[in-house]
Amino acid sequence: VQLQASGGGSVQAGGSLRLSCAASGRTFSAFPTAWFRQAPGKKRDFVAGIRETTYILYADSVKGRFTISRDNAKNTVFLQMNSLEPEDTAVYYCAARSITNAIIRRDANAYGAWGQGTQVTVSS
Repeated sequence: VQLQASGGGSVQAGGSLRLSCAASGRTFSAFPTAWFRQAPGKKRDFVAGIRETTYILYADSVKGRFTISRDNAKNTVFLQMNSLEPEDTAVYYCAARSITNAIIRRDANAYGAWGQGTQVTVSS
């Protein structure tokens, strides 16, 4: 599966952005798909993950502010980010595991397919 991430940009604190991760190559609703982010000089951290439409996990730092969802008809996963904070500034990546019905992992090494990153910048 090939992943294409988009939707990043620059906003002020308190603003919102929606990221999209479009998949091509095959339907990927049964494969765990996640968003990770990486700030300069830091490791790549798990943000949120989804499999099908109801198995969802979030990092504690984004709970209540970010929402992950998918549109199976468009083979796309979204990350709605509200109440953005300067600490959310990072390059955001979408990734998918290659095992059907696998669990959502918070470890980036568990994901074999990656989209290109999209920059999110939040100013105070």
